[in-house]
Amino acid sequence: MVRAMFAPFAFAGHELALGAARALYWPAERALLVADLHLEKASWFAARGQMLPPYDSRDTLERLADAVKATGARRVITLGDNFHDDAGALRLDAHCTGMLEALTRSLDWVWITGNHDEQLPRGFGGTIVEELAIGGVILRHEARPGETAPELSGHYHPKLRLNVRNRHIARPCAVMGRSMGGTERMILPAFGSLTGGLDAAHPEILGALQPAARIEALMPADGRIARFPLWQAAAQDST
Repeated sequence: MVRAMFAPFAFAGHELALGAARALYWPAERALLVADLHLEKASWFAARGQMLPPYDSRDTLERLADAVKATGARRVITLGDNFHDDAGALRLDAHCTGMLEALTRSLDWVWITGNHDEQLPRGFGGTIVEELAIGGVILRHEARPGETAPELSGHYHPKLRLNVRNRHIARPCAVMGRSMGGTERMILPAFGSLTGGLDAAHPEILGALQPAARIEALMPADGRIARFPLWQAAAQDST
């Protein structure tokens, strides 16, 4: 059973659960979905003179292992940009390499490639694909504008910006669009530790989920899903 840290909701006829740690759990498939790990992002920047704390990969993998344990997942599906660049896997230290090998060895692991890691190396376990379909839902890295089937994707790192007690805060969120016909498509938050974020209501995100009648941000809160409207299609003139 999914613990309280994951909040259930319905999507495309399936029950899913969104976690505060930015992972999505699919109970019927016993699958954990995560987008945009961006492993070894800090080392990529360090090579270019911008020094960042070099612990992003370890933190990301530890949180991923925690999410697997919390849900009891038997399958992990990553939605692209797993490494920050094609050479990122070569920069993993021995500890992170061991963690990743242990995870891919003990789970049914599927890597979906993204624009940052199109040449994902095959040295780690798991299956590498460009996209995948499960239960009528397409899983890919980047939402395809005009898609008419249910879809789960990543790429945009959506964050919801809120004003709470005169303080401006930004929190990772999922963004879901629903078409006039009821088809639902969702962009997951970035899971990686050093991933930035694009405003959830940014035109690029809204455009990626078209055609849509309504688009909203989703965030887990106290075991339930809080929904924040972002965009709604103008009412059609019936005359």
